[in-house]
Amino acid sequence: MTLDILYKQIKRLAIFLIGISIVLIGCVLFSTPGPAIIVIPIGLAILATEFIWAKKLLKKFKEATLTISQTAKDALSKKKDL
Repeated sequence: MTLDILYKQIKRLAIFLIGISIVLIGCVLFSTPGPAIIVIPIGLAILATEFIWAKKLLKKFKEATLTISQTAKDALSKKKDL
């Protein structure tokens, strides 16, 4: 194994460990007071720098967030109309 390949593997492992740790902290924040909805995407964004599955999951998370946001905006505008 050359030094370049070893460096890439160590970098990928470090990104994986940091990203997974942040996502797990975000999951813990769901049951405790804290900004889980902010922490989990940060962990996914870190993972998405190296892993395709994380990039796809982050995209789904963004789409779901946008849908929820739009639904909330629509509900507020209907409430103002009343």
